[in-house]
Amino acid sequence: MEMLGSVGIFLVVFAFIVLFKTIKIVPQKQVMIIERLGKFHMKAEAGLNFIVPFFDSVRSVMDLREQITPIEPQSVISRDNVTMQVDAVIYFLIVDAVAATYEVQNLKWGIDQLTLSALRNVIGSMDLDHTLTSRDTINTQIRSALDISTQQWGVKVIRVELKNINPPDEIKLTMEKQMTAERTRRAVVTTAEGDKASAILRAEGEKQSKIVSAEGEKQAAILSAEGQAEARLKVALAEAQAITAISQTIGKFGSPAQYLIAQKYMESLIAISKGANKTVFMPYEASSVMSSLGGIKELLNTVGDASKT
Repeated sequence: MEMLGSVGIFLVVFAFIVLFKTIKIVPQKQVMIIERLGKFHMKAEAGLNFIVPFFDSVRSVMDLREQITPIEPQSVISRDNVTMQVDAVIYFLIVDAVAATYEVQNLKWGIDQLTLSALRNVIGSMDLDHTLTSRDTINTQIRSALDISTQQWGVKVIRVELKNINPPDEIKLTMEKQMTAERTRRAVVTTAEGDKASAILRAEGEKQSKIVSAEGEKQAAILSAEGQAEARLKVALAEAQAITAISQTIGKFGSPAQYLIAQKYMESLIAISKGANKTVFMPYEASSVMSSLGGIKELLNTVGDASKT
């Protein structure tokens, strides 16, 4: 009975072992490579899978998610013989789990070595200045080189990112001095351009001010001349109207010409009498003057009588 009990326990344990080896549960986004008697048999996809115990075995489990492989800092020489320390990060996907299992012995180690080789080739073809300013170009070239080489391994390189590019300390010091000199030069150029623009603006302002002033003086002179001309025209018109009115009034009672001559003559005599010299010069034909004065008297009397009536 004890022997039968031991056999029963052994059978139960053996059944559990067989069941454990028969059932394989594969997590999501993973693939299990199953071999039968040492040869590839099938890919166990995510979920519940059954295999034949003792004949089938699990060769490897492949993660189908995007994987990240860091590249430790490596010494790389540029085209102008500058040694620098460069590190990077590789992002890749396994698209063919069978090829990734059987076409390369160690997938990640192989990707690391390919990355180092591509990194040295790409940076070795560039100068230091281009290396520091062309990260996107370097990333693209390395990714293309890796993608071609890893295609037979069932791997798709998504992208490559350079993390740090560290030149030697003496190169860094030289670059800092060059940067300081360049910033100083830019500051001087900017100041000179500002002074130039300011001088141009001031000259333009003075020019516009002079133009406006000259235009104002021109308009003022034109307006002044027009005012004087208009004033003279109005004075002449008033004098003409006055003379016309006087002529019309005097013409009714005598000769206007004789009246005007006599008036001017009297104004001249009054002006002479007000001067310091009391000597009065009479014309040679005094009788003509006296007759003129008589005529003026009669004319004034006649005008006065007419104004009274």
